[in-house]
Amino acid sequence: MVGEQTQVEIRLDKRIYNVGKDITVRGGSVADVLGNIPSITVDVEGNVALRGNDNVRILINGKPSGLIGISGPEGLRQLPSESIEKVEVITSPSARYDAEGTGGILNIILKKQNRSGFNGNFNINGGVPETYRGTATLNWKTKKLNLFSTNTIGRNTNVNSGLSENEYFNGDDPNTFLFENSKTNRERDQLFLSLGAEYFIDDSSSFTLNGFFRDNDGRNDGKVTIEELDAIGGNILSSNERNQYEPERDKSFQISGLYEKKFDDKGHEISATYQYEESSEEEFAEITSFQTLPESRANTDEEVITLESQKRLLAQVDYVYPIDENTQIELGYRGTFNTIETDYEVAFFDGGLRSVDPNLTNLLVYKEFVNAAYGQFGKKLDKFSFLLGLRMEDSNIVIDQRTTNDYTNKRYTNWFPTVNLSYEIDEKENITLGYAKRIRRPRGFFLNPFPSRNSVTNFFRGNPDLDPASTGSFDLGYLKRYDKFTLNGSIYYQRTTNNFQFVNEDTGERVVISGDTNDPDSKLVEVPVLRRGPINLSENKRYGGEVNLTYTPSRKIRLNANFNLYSNEVIGTYNDFVFDAKNISWSSRFISSINFGKGLSWQNQLFVRGPRLTAQSESKPFGGLSTGINKDILKDKGTLSFRVSDLFNTQRYRNETFTDTFDSYTEFQWRQPTYIATFTYRLNQKKNQRRKSGYSGGDDGGYGY
Repeated sequence: MVGEQTQVEIRLDKRIYNVGKDITVRGGSVADVLGNIPSITVDVEGNVALRGNDNVRILINGKPSGLIGISGPEGLRQLPSESIEKVEVITSPSARYDAEGTGGILNIILKKQNRSGFNGNFNINGGVPETYRGTATLNWKTKKLNLFSTNTIGRNTNVNSGLSENEYFNGDDPNTFLFENSKTNRERDQLFLSLGAEYFIDDSSSFTLNGFFRDNDGRNDGKVTIEELDAIGGNILSSNERNQYEPERDKSFQISGLYEKKFDDKGHEISATYQYEESSEEEFAEITSFQTLPESRANTDEEVITLESQKRLLAQVDYVYPIDENTQIELGYRGTFNTIETDYEVAFFDGGLRSVDPNLTNLLVYKEFVNAAYGQFGKKLDKFSFLLGLRMEDSNIVIDQRTTNDYTNKRYTNWFPTVNLSYEIDEKENITLGYAKRIRRPRGFFLNPFPSRNSVTNFFRGNPDLDPASTGSFDLGYLKRYDKFTLNGSIYYQRTTNNFQFVNEDTGERVVISGDTNDPDSKLVEVPVLRRGPINLSENKRYGGEVNLTYTPSRKIRLNANFNLYSNEVIGTYNDFVFDAKNISWSSRFISSINFGKGLSWQNQLFVRGPRLTAQSESKPFGGLSTGINKDILKDKGTLSFRVSDLFNTQRYRNETFTDTFDSYTEFQWRQPTYIATFTYRLNQKKNQRRKSGYSGGDDGGYGY
């Protein structure tokens, strides 16, 4: 049983979690797997954070990938957990890695088997809410050729809901109270096809060609109710309903080639990669709204069309030369050339006539071309190891707002030093120290000044003047292994300049939520329009400590606990409002695994996240419990699993916002508790055999332990 659970390997610049057979993610997605790993949190909207920092660079097999998708978190939900081999958590990345991601890097490595002959793994699952999926992972290897493929087809439904209670301050007039209630039914049909071939040119070199195609067809059916309440009795004075039906399509394909040459068996090698991908997301929202109180009346209908496309090309060369068995140098180049186009159109219907609103409609083209070169030097001196690196990235950013003919070109060159040190006290105890400089570049969504319309009273607006944020981070780690107990902890510090901060403000505009503007005798109720968007604040300081404890009293029981305590301080002023705020927060995770014998096992995961505080808002604590049970059948060739996520329905995001013109309380739940049963069948495979990955992404300088 112990060999089946998620295991951790500590390297000079990263921690590697071999995902194994965690029951609580069986039949789930990559997002579920990440939520099971210490240091990582995945919130109710699917946003991934590392030690509380949500600016995390997510890679697939060491590179950016169309598997993530333009929307990011949504792409993680569509990749099945069965396709993952392991996850690298890199809190102090070496110079080999992109400097993007101030919180660090998560490198998801997909399965690729090297066992001779034909073998496969088949998974079928179904559950409530309506969910079903089938996945087949196949592999065929001869002396000269290795073919591998993963294919998935599935469908899932989900219901997310939210509410908002807003109080608007009207000076000498009575305050206005609005209650918004939203509910959205989501449906997704998923198709994922991949095929790869590795050709062994000779004993020391190989060429790998692989590609994938992903197609997700979805539908969102949502309803928002806005009610004006009496300040004293809480009676409903007016009510409006806004219904939105939104079909959407998310497609991507990617093709890549990798050449690897090993000059000897001492680590002297070179690799070259070329990768091209295209992704698109299409959303067509039909919006109808009407007033139900004090009298029934139809409002203006809307249509919102969002078309996003992305083309990305990557070229990379890495060279490693060992000077001797304890010393090596590494050199490399990476070029990433990314273009994202967002076509956003808002139209209104009046008397059956469709008219496009030029104030809300726009076409934005965002280009990000980054050329990078790096070098690093590693050496081991008895018990002491170090890896010193320097990376240069030349960035050419274009923000082309074609609707308004606004064109911005930002070009800058940055240098990123990295230091990773390790001292091995003995074979079971060591200390590490890492330093890395990182960058956060604003993306198209953050830069687009045209608002997104999810509500007539609230909207998000990007800021085209955003500059990159720069972070310097330190990480001091300690590892101690006992016979049945392992302690792994770290202390870290991060300082960010030009920090991104989301602010909420009153736009000065007002919208009518009740009454007929065409009727002079009708009583009109107007409320302010609220805007949320990012700005650059001067400084952000984050420091904290993390402890991971693993206790294995026997081969049948394994207990793991993780606790992260950190302080987040924001320093800055915007529009005469002082945003200085200091918040101490925490997160914790506990996982228990029990093997009852005869192929029966049980696993539980408890997750809790503490409160978070900014100058304008406070997020409440939340958490959840997931559980799963596993039974091997068919002489260990098959496995039946059943899991429940968020067993007690407690994973709800709650937030309070306080400003000079309004107060707001919001709740949001991304999904209901899920119940999923999974059947796995292994063809020509041993259940506990460790898979070997043909991928060699990342590097520890040759001095892992």
